Amino acid sequence: MFRRIVNTSSTWVTVPLRLALAAVFMAHGAQKVLGSFNGKGFNAWISGPVPFGFMRPAWLWLAAAALSELVGGLLVLLGLLSRVGAFFIMCVMLTAIVGKHWGSFFAPGGMEYPLSLLAMCLALLIAGGGQLSVDRGLSASGGKRR
Repeated sequence: MFRRIVNTSSTWVTVPLRLALAAVFMAHGAQKVLGSFNGKGFNAWISGPVPFGFMRPAWLWLAAAALSELVGGLLVLLGLLSRVGAFFIMCVMLTAIVGKHWGSFFAPGGMEYPLSLLAMCLALLIAGGGQLSVDRGLSASGGKRR
């Protein structure tokens, strides 16, 4: 199972995707978790509203979202368990699209930006981390790359 998760293509296309996605989500996650970049910080973030009423306790779902952004961004940056990191981020973006941005496509407040980030995650789920990723090194078998 682990081999299937870290197995990756030999493409270079994923490198700019990973770097851009990681920059966005590490920054957003740092705002929510660490209070960096003029962010609220963790305690203020987990005190906020959730997009759906079934998300109880709210602090748990909000903490999961914030940590998914930060940790998912770090995993994607390193290309370590790239599919797992992309899946974490994808869950947050899907929730944001349906729970907050639905009904409007264009910015401000529309779903065009989170939809673009969701598509980037989907590309990483399909291709894996690609070149220059820790996954690429982990998936090597006897010096041969898969």
